Amino acid sequence: MNIGIKGEYTFTVTKDMLASKAGSGTVDVFSTPVMIAEIEGTAMRSVMPYLEEGKATVGTHIDVRHSDATPEGMKVFIHTELIEISENGKFLTFKVEARDECGVIGNGIHERAVITIKRFMEKVNAKKN
Repeated sequence: MNIGIKGEYTFTVTKDMLASKAGSGTVDVFSTPVMIAEIEGTAMRSVMPYLEEGKATVGTHIDVRHSDATPEGMKVFIHTELIEISENGKFLTFKVEARDECGVIGNGIHERAVITIKRFMEKVNAKKN
C-alpha cells in the first residue's frame, strides 16, 4: 500500500439521507451522519485491494466540517486520498472532500486502523462475557 491511493464515489441524495429522516435534524437537507458514513466507506473501499487476506480497516477518527447544505435529488461526489501511513503500517490518514453539483460541502481528515479481523472480533466478543 502506498500514499496517494484515491477513492471516488458518486451518489444522489435520497429522502432517507436527509437530516429530517436520518435523525440528525429537522430540515430536509443531506445529513452530516450520512456524509460521514459515505466518506468512511469511500476511504475503506479505496484501500481494500491492498490488504492481506484476513485484514480490514476500521474508522478511528474523523475531523470533517460540513460546510454547505445539499437538497434531495442532487448528486454528491466523495473524494478521498491516502496521505499518510504510520511507520508500523497500522494507521492510515486520508484527506477527504465532499462536493455537490454546486461546490464543496465538506472536507477534512479521516483516520483508519488496519486490523486482523479474527483477532479484532475475538477482542470485541470478549466484552460480552
